[in-house]
Amino acid sequence: MTTWDNFKENIQAISTDEMTIIDTLSALQAERIRQGLSQKDLATRIGMPQPQLAKIERLDSTPTLTTLNRYAQGLGLEVKLAIVSA
Repeated sequence: MTTWDNFKENIQAISTDEMTIIDTLSALQAERIRQGLSQKDLATRIGMPQPQLAKIERLDSTPTLTTLNRYAQGLGLEVKLAIVSA
């Protein structure tokens, strides 16, 4: 069975930065579902129109760090960046 981690190793058309955004959003979306929240529930909680949240989850729109944090806060989480040696 192919998992996301196996699949993404073979993706070459997406930059590392974009992949970080996709991974972060994927984790947040999985947590939303784990918490049993619909897009509408989370959108209401964070003061965002549901269609805008759907666009972000489909990656029709690339979310900013501010938007990712807003999403995370609606789930009781926080997005943190780390600076590490390359």
